[in-house]
Amino acid sequence: MNATTITPGNKEKTLDYAVNHWIESAKNAIAKNGAFRVALSGGSTPKAIYEKLATEHTNTINWSKAHLFWGDERTVPPTDPESNYKMAMDAGFAKLPIPKNQIHRMVAEENIEENAAAYEKLLTTPLDLIMLGMGEDGHTASLFPNTAALNEKSRIVIPNLVPQKNTTRMTLTFPAINQAHTIVFYVLGDAKKEMVRKVFHEPEHQFPSQLIGTPQNKALWILDSAAAQLK
Repeated sequence: MNATTITPGNKEKTLDYAVNHWIESAKNAIAKNGAFRVALSGGSTPKAIYEKLATEHTNTINWSKAHLFWGDERTVPPTDPESNYKMAMDAGFAKLPIPKNQIHRMVAEENIEENAAAYEKLLTTPLDLIMLGMGEDGHTASLFPNTAALNEKSRIVIPNLVPQKNTTRMTLTFPAINQAHTIVFYVLGDAKKEMVRKVFHEPEHQFPSQLIGTPQNKALWILDSAAAQLK
């Protein structure tokens, strides 16, 4: 598997490490290119990261240089509690001085095929950072086991039918994720330890998360001590 790992310690130490790594990624991108292009993730750990960014780092970086994208989205409006966009904005990004035209919501609740094609046009260069989580089935973004998106080789944003969730979701694909400058998984908690073991020790290509990263561009897995128990 094309990955490196770090285990900073317990949940709080790991969250602090993740936030500092996020900030350093932003600073480096802004210094190099004048902008920081990040794809956000849903989930409880990213939410905790966003809350820390919005309360502890309001002046640490130049937020006017940040461009927010999303790794995936449910077919719900931006006011729905299930919306990854809503979660990120409510967790703190709405309070930060990021220009509205630099916040790129995935519009997945209608015309999902057309809107996925439109989203692709926004991603003209590789993202600086992609934030990822891992589900207990080994999925990441909305790349679920045994779904069509796993076979996509050229498009970078597509609708993906997810029968196990009885829904369709918009998602970045492996080509989009694997060309990002920095790819990070955040996996915390005892509930994830068994899947972490499987992803790192069972044959590859069984779980979508195993296909993230390349030999030249390895994914960084930030694990707390609970999630890393069996690794």
